[in-house]
Amino acid sequence: MSCIFPVAIFGTLALSSAVEVPFLYRYDAILVILLAVQYLMYRSGLESIDEIKVICVFHVIGLLLEIYKVRMGSWAYPEPGLTKLLGVPLYSGFMYASVASFMCQIWRRLKMDMTGWPGLAAAGLLGGAIYLNFFTHHFIPDFRWWLTALVVIVFWRTWIIYRVRNTTYRMPLTLAFFIVGFFIWLAENIATFFNAWRYPNQYQAWHLVSFSKISSWFLLVIISVIIVAQLKHVKAGRETKNLV
Repeated sequence: MSCIFPVAIFGTLALSSAVEVPFLYRYDAILVILLAVQYLMYRSGLESIDEIKVICVFHVIGLLLEIYKVRMGSWAYPEPGLTKLLGVPLYSGFMYASVASFMCQIWRRLKMDMTGWPGLAAAGLLGGAIYLNFFTHHFIPDFRWWLTALVVIVFWRTWIIYRVRNTTYRMPLTLAFFIVGFFIWLAENIATFFNAWRYPNQYQAWHLVSFSKISSWFLLVIISVIIVAQLKHVKAGRETKNLV
């Protein structure tokens, strides 16, 4: 249930590669469909207005990263579309937003809590450095492995507590980062197979996405968790204040 929106995205990518929508470019049709899915999820109660806000924040973060990466030649969206901004279709932000959607959904459905959260200062600075590194590594050395080491240090004592039916489990947060990053990498292979975008080595024929991309998604997941966790913390504080 927590994967509804990601499944909708990759299902739309697969379907749109086989079925042509009359009078619409493929990228534009994908955007319309995903907007409709998001609206239906809100109207049906599958997502709250607060979760929609989180998704919008991550959509903007992802879209800015996409525009920059396409400009730097990291990958490309070769098909035409009316809803492309600086060479990037607007639907691409939803692929990042789907990560935030998953985080919000699973947080609520599994009644998640965290212990040992390092606080906004440490988590926020680390998240900002990770996001900045996605931009700066084109000009200066890539610090992803140093940042990964910092993730292990900063979140060393952080555990996720979650509930499945009547049983409570816990897991190190860094392990959760890796698991989610790995499955996003699998989804990325599906997306590139259906020509959602293409890496330079996929222009002539599809190839498996590099395993090194798992580290990128690992770090990106951290940003989404930091945003979601902090907003959940702020919301909980407001609710407590209102009760008082």
